[in-house]
Amino acid sequence: MDTQTDSLNWRKRSSRADLLNFVGWILALALISWAFQVMTHDTIWSFVTDAPAQAADIGARMMPPDWPYVRQLLWPLWETLNMATLGTLLGTLIATPIAFLAAHNTTPSTLFIRPIALFMIVASRSINSLIWALLLVAILGPGVLAGIIAIALRSIGFIGKLLYEAIEEIDARQVEAISSTGASKAQVMAWGVFPQVAPTLVGITVFRWDINIRESTVLGLVGAGGIGVKLESALGTLAWPKVSVLLLAIFATVLVSEWLTAKVRQALI
Repeated sequence: MDTQTDSLNWRKRSSRADLLNFVGWILALALISWAFQVMTHDTIWSFVTDAPAQAADIGARMMPPDWPYVRQLLWPLWETLNMATLGTLLGTLIATPIAFLAAHNTTPSTLFIRPIALFMIVASRSINSLIWALLLVAILGPGVLAGIIAIALRSIGFIGKLLYEAIEEIDARQVEAISSTGASKAQVMAWGVFPQVAPTLVGITVFRWDINIRESTVLGLVGAGGIGVKLESALGTLAWPKVSVLLLAIFATVLVSEWLTAKVRQALI
């Protein structure tokens, strides 16, 4: 009986699976080692080892913060908030119809229109807002307008993707019930589809606005307006006390946006 029990010992994997798992780990470690060598090929390690001392030196130069400089940041902060808000609203207005065209249950054509809508969403998501801002500053010139459009173009892909996925997950029974009354396609869309996704659209828009607050703070580094212009100027002149005030102002702005976003989400839920 004991011999029979010993012969039936349980094993998590077969010998072949154990060998494949071992080879997989060896290949993964080799890939990580190769990638690390590529990434650090031009690294000057003396700079890396000196980094803590340099960080401590810069931190000491930031203290004390230049508190009177706060008065000069009120308008750039207002520009930053407007940039994020208007860019989010513009992106939502453009992304909403694109999402309806991309969803397989609301698109007029799955062979022609839907691929175009999906391509627009992917193209928007593939390019960072900072790159959009660089292109738009070169086209439109420096200023808040370039930042607003950059935020909008980046928001289209984010809002469009989440919204069209929500549209595809709606309750089809409600749509069928309205369709059975003889309602037109526009009426079905207005009374059967949109009410189901409206709360989701509001939640996505608020979430994207929160993200855009963060992104708009750095667009000024490439000339797209907002508080980033002040940050770029302070960094360029090595005005570290002003840099510390700017970082604190950005941190406070993000905290307020987080609080507002949480309140809106609680109201929606």
